[in-house]
Amino acid sequence: MIDVSIAAAGFCLLILMMALGFHVAVAMFAISIAGAVGYLGVPAALEYGTQLWGAGNNFVLTAIPLFVLLGEILVRGGFTDKMYRSLADWLYWLPGGLLHTNIVASGMLAAVSGSSVATAATIGTIAIPALEHRKYDQRMVLGSIAAGATLGILIPPSINLILYGAMTGNSVGKLYLAGIIPGILLALLFMGVIVVWGLRSPGMGSEAETVDPLGVRLRRLKDLLPPVVIFTLVMGSIYLGWATPTESAALAVVGAFALTALAGRLSFKMLHECFERTILITAMILLITSAAFYLTFVLGLMGVPEIMADFVTRLNASPSSLILALTIFYLILGCFFDALAMIVGTIPIVYPMTMAVGIDPIWFGIFLVLMAELALITPPMGMNLYVVQGVRKEGSISTVIVGTLPFLVVMLLFIVLVFAFPLLVTWLPEVAF
Repeated sequence: MIDVSIAAAGFCLLILMMALGFHVAVAMFAISIAGAVGYLGVPAALEYGTQLWGAGNNFVLTAIPLFVLLGEILVRGGFTDKMYRSLADWLYWLPGGLLHTNIVASGMLAAVSGSSVATAATIGTIAIPALEHRKYDQRMVLGSIAAGATLGILIPPSINLILYGAMTGNSVGKLYLAGIIPGILLALLFMGVIVVWGLRSPGMGSEAETVDPLGVRLRRLKDLLPPVVIFTLVMGSIYLGWATPTESAALAVVGAFALTALAGRLSFKMLHECFERTILITAMILLITSAAFYLTFVLGLMGVPEIMADFVTRLNASPSSLILALTIFYLILGCFFDALAMIVGTIPIVYPMTMAVGIDPIWFGIFLVLMAELALITPPMGMNLYVVQGVRKEGSISTVIVGTLPFLVVMLLFIVLVFAFPLLVTWLPEVAF
């Protein structure tokens, strides 16, 4: 068994390689090979093929390409534009006006796509042109889109929760349930930020809104049905015991195909674009995942989980002190790495430490995803900041960054709230299971 200082040095080297611009999968693979050859011998290094095969045939991970495909179908099927319009019919009167539509639409799209980046790009494409001629504060428009899109990795079905469940052996179904209440509460808090901003700037969005007759708005409510139907298919099939998370993803894809066909949007060109994009995203995710699985395998043979757990135990660290340290650690890490890199790169080291002090694994999964959400809007490397700026195609990214700061503060306060009241996360899974 190696010394804890060697494990720490290896972890620091991994972080340094990623900070220097190495691809996440390359950095993890290089550290794994170095550890395998240096401490275990060449046979351990040759096990990468087995680990790659195992990751590719992991039944839980099969859900990832299905959920990616689901999001692509819904976006390219034109459902998001109509959904946004229908939500705007009912949210325009709140302080902050149509900015609330950015949050609610992001939450609904997140609930069927599982991707924050896709949500930011889609809602940004719709919202920015729709609001640019009104007198909305540009910072708040951009900030609400970037922040609202972070809900994509928390509200189920979340690809990041699937990865966490697969890497730690926890139930994806429980993780999905655990993400519902925090996801809804965080969306409401984001809307609260907009209300405060709207009350402070009463002239914001003062451009007269054309309000359609009640009958027209009621008829347009049908445009909210596609995401609701898909979410019900996913969550309902899981918790009624009809399907596993992977099987529910397949059901949702079939449902999305049917809805697209009924809407008259299904075509070979659209399918080709969906499949091509799904392959690209899935290949990237599974490459990183296979490297993470191999890193976990090598660390396990070297006894790193045991020595890290023993180290934390000997420090007599309390759960609160460890979470505080991890919060600071992930805040710093989020300034330089994307959400996926943070999750898969740190789980092999951090997870055993949290288990050693008795932290609930389901709660920790939601905590980790919340910290990854922060990383998506934390400068200078927040992915959502660049996606929104890319959609905007003008001005400086500093405007986007300033607009996200109020939401960043609210997310930090929400993490404190989740730590103070862990039942916000654990209550629903405990009741359901």
